[in-house]
Amino acid sequence: MPADRFSTATRLKALGEQAAARVYRARPARRNRLTGRAALLALVMCSLVVALAYPIRQYVSQRSDIADQRRKARDAGAELDRLREQKARWQDPEYVRQQARRHLHYVMPGETGYIVQDGSGTAAAPKGTRAAQRPWYDNLWHAVDAADKADKADKADKR
Repeated sequence: MPADRFSTATRLKALGEQAAARVYRARPARRNRLTGRAALLALVMCSLVVALAYPIRQYVSQRSDIADQRRKARDAGAELDRLREQKARWQDPEYVRQQARRHLHYVMPGETGYIVQDGSGTAAAPKGTRAAQRPWYDNLWHAVDAADKADKADKADKR
């Protein structure tokens, strides 16, 4: 039988099979991707990561501690400057006089002292008119005596 007797489809099919056979023969044999060297490299990399994880964590932690200590030192320096400034103010007799007038209600000889109450204060008024007429040290001593008597009464009740 002559060769032209085959149809074009049969010829194309035969050519395709021949081409596929040549391609498969041209490919090298497929090798395993994980070789011994690659496995050793992976093992070394993992051991390096494990070995360096703790020191790196310590390094980061220490850097954070150093930053905190520097911040505290800066704050302490600012507080020291503020206290030095306050000390210098207290060396001035006029400032001392001003603070005594403001906080202790001191008056100079010949002046009349006034205390204006605007209702914004939180201090409780002394109880009774008798407490207002006594000096402060008598009020203090009276409060100590009252506390002592209350303490003795409590001990007597427990017996």
